[in-house]
Amino acid sequence: MVLFARTPVAPLEYSRTLWMRLWVGAVMVFLYAPLVVLMIFSFNDSKRNVVWRGFTTKYYEKALGNDQLVEALINSLTIAALATLASLVLGTLAAVLLWRFRFPWKGAIDGTISLPIIVPEICLGVAFLMFFAAVGWPTDLVWPFNLGAITIAHITFCFPFVTMVVRSRLASFNREQEEAAKDLGASEAQVFRDVLIPHIKPALVAGALLSFTLSLDDFVITYFTSGPDTITFPVKVYSMVRFSVTPEVNAASTLLIILTVILTFIALKAQGVKAIAETH
Repeated sequence: MVLFARTPVAPLEYSRTLWMRLWVGAVMVFLYAPLVVLMIFSFNDSKRNVVWRGFTTKYYEKALGNDQLVEALINSLTIAALATLASLVLGTLAAVLLWRFRFPWKGAIDGTISLPIIVPEICLGVAFLMFFAAVGWPTDLVWPFNLGAITIAHITFCFPFVTMVVRSRLASFNREQEEAAKDLGASEAQVFRDVLIPHIKPALVAGALLSFTLSLDDFVITYFTSGPDTITFPVKVYSMVRFSVTPEVNAASTLLIILTVILTFIALKAQGVKAIAETH
């Protein structure tokens, strides 16, 4: 009888309680059920999503054959890649600067960097629109220079998130490692490259992934800063759903979901799930 006795649940082992498992299950259903429905109806052989008419992949062929949709996806991926690289550099430098040094107006600068996180996107979109109109930003440039305004706006919006993630990782850094490296003759550059960068590497991966996804699915800021001949994937999907949500829209959205999942898997595989989890 002892072999089949249940181990009593400790006071803090909430994951083993029935009500907690039911709550987590309900939250997961609430979050992912709409995505599952979207992916299922992307194979619906009907022009309307409300009625299932059979299985088909023609809407994926139609979505991939839509030149405007493919161009919008390429624009979004290009903007997201450029914004991620720039945000990673600026965000890391800002995080190290605010973490290591003391200087006048440090608190004010720290708060200013956090403004894009706090301010509503609609306000940022209007602000960028007025700024680019005031400086006379050209709108008739060739690709990829026509993506410059959107890219600058996305960098401004994304790099504070990188700063936040990297600073949270730097809070756990043991400064004795830095002092030990200097005692062994390492220069400031060598300490930064060989000691500090390996420590914040999980945060860099997490920050890059966060910046990429934020830029890729941004609509509000892009809507205000895009030129007349420049369109991104979220804006294109929005223009398609203004009339009706067709399986073609579901297919395009499913492709974007799959791309995001693949990138997330690559990031987790490169760094390890445990290492990335430590940054949060």
